[in-house]
Amino acid sequence: MIKKIKTKEKRITKDTTLKTVLEIKGAEEILLKHNMPCMRCPMAAMEMEFLKVGDIAVHYGLDLKKLLEELNALMKK
Repeated sequence: MIKKIKTKEKRITKDTTLKTVLEIKGAEEILLKHNMPCMRCPMAAMEMEFLKVGDIAVHYGLDLKKLLEELNALMKK
């Protein structure tokens, strides 16, 4: 069973930080599936509370709409 997020946010948006997203069980797999480079970057570990999903997606050319759909689907389970 997938655990809901620990934070008070009810849905993931482009302004949600990477730190918050990673509190969702299963989110890391989705981020890796979308080739989010921050998951493998040593510098990201120091910046996760400031990195926003939308900014990362735009910077690296990721499909933000699809990414948000999949992350939010995890929260409904």
